[in-house]
Amino acid sequence: MSVNEHPVFNRRIFWDVNFDELDYERKASFIIERVFERGDVPDIRNCRRYYGDEKIREVLTNAKWLSLQTIYLACAVLDNELTDYKCYNTAQSNPQHWQY
Repeated sequence: MSVNEHPVFNRRIFWDVNFDELDYERKASFIIERVFERGDVPDIRNCRRYYGDEKIREVLTNAKWLSLQTIYLACAVLDNELTDYKCYNTAQSNPQHWQY
């Protein structure tokens, strides 16, 4: 992808926002979290190509909330540990707030 080219994501991931006006730089954290929560394999691949693993790692490990399934996926994709994720550690210290 060239620098000006945006990644191609399935519109269903962003059903609740104006997809055509997404700011891929200013809303990078929102987009990365949403793609890992609701995207499929091609969406995640496109996200990794566009943002790079370091940016994705920074965003996901500092996220305020991610589902446990998303944390496991991120660990597998980024080759890191559950305890690297702030939201995982917070959930472990406050188990009543982590519901599935």
